Formats: sequence, structure tokens, C-alpha cells
Amino acid sequence: DILTPEFNVQKGNKIGTVGLPIPGTTVKIVNPESFEELDTNQEGMIVISGIQVMKGYLKNKEKTQEVLTQIDGKTYYITGDKGKLDEDGFLTIVDRYSRFAKLGGEMVGLGAIEEKVSKLISNDTQEIDFIVTAIEDIKKGEKIILLISGVDEAFIAELKIKILESFDNKLMVPSEIKIVKDVPRLGSGKKDFNGAKKLTESLM
Repeated sequence: DILTPEFNVQKGNKIGTVGLPIPGTTVKIVNPESFEELDTNQEGMIVISGIQVMKGYLKNKEKTQEVLTQIDGKTYYITGDKGKLDEDGFLTIVDRYSRFAKLGGEMVGLGAIEEKVSKLISNDTQEIDFIVTAIEDIKKGEKIILLISGVDEAFIAELKIKILESFDNKLMVPSEIKIVKDVPRLGSGKKDFNGAKKLTESLM
């Protein structure tokens, strides 16, 4: 912690946050659709302004408009990350907006669903891998699909019961659970979210 010129104590760090913006950088949390600035501790789209923000893509006005927006006369970069700012200005990143599904007007985090599912799976005796994705749905807008490998139908039956019993938010319950030979992964070993979406679409 440091002492400001006004003799106030300014916190230097907070565990679990990204930290404070560097000098000359402005971070805002906005509604991802209207870009209206949100209040302290409200989760929304993270946008950043400063000298480090690019002017745009060369000869690609359409792409530039997708990633840059004007707020109060300043240019902000649209990060695609969901986060919040606390009362001391510390930034917390919640997830990527690309990893959210929109069901009945509510945004549901796919990463949060994976975290809940991981707590229900005992991986001591077999190699279980899984990923959560979302595809278009005529009724709800999108629907959540769980892809899982290294299990059988009996395991899936038990898992479905556990999910229904433990998920408080029923919007987070996967519409379907699909057994696959392998969960798509990148060369780096990380989960391939785009590959999972394409695989799911091919299975439906």
C-alpha cells in the first residue's frame, strides 16, 4: 500500500484481481450491447482507452468498427472480456464473452459450468476429459452442450442426476451430454473451443 498526496492509503494489490490500470490508461465496464457505463462491481464488457490503443485495422473499416468504440469523445478498445471494477478501481476478469451462451435473455458462463461439472467428476480411475459449448437453438437462442470422453452411458446417467441436484441455476444445466472419442484440443494442449463448437454442430 502507498500514501497518496492527499494522505489517503491506496491499496497496492488485491488477490484475485488483475490490478489497477497503468497511468494514462482508462478502463470502463460497459453494457456489451448499449455500451452504457455500468456501476461499481457490476459485471460487463471491459473496454480500454489510452495511447496504447491502436487507431484501427489498415484498410479495414468494418473490422475496426468491431473492436473500437467512442465513449465521451475517447476511443476505447473492446476487449471481449467480461469483468468488473471495484470501489478501489481494481479490475477482475470473469470470463471471455465468446465463452458465454445467451439463454432467454440471460448470459450464462460456459467456464462456470465447466467448473461446476469438474467438481462432480471423480477422475481417479479413468481418463475423463470434457468441454462445454453452445450452439444455436430456435426456442432459447442458444443451448448448452457438454462433450465428454472416457466415460460410458452409465456414467452419463449418474452425472445427469448429479447436475440436476447440484445446479441452482437451471439455465446452466446442459441440454444434452454427448460422449465423444476425444475432446478437441489445440497443439498447445489447451481446449479448442471453436473445434468443440464445430464438432457439436456435426453431432446434432
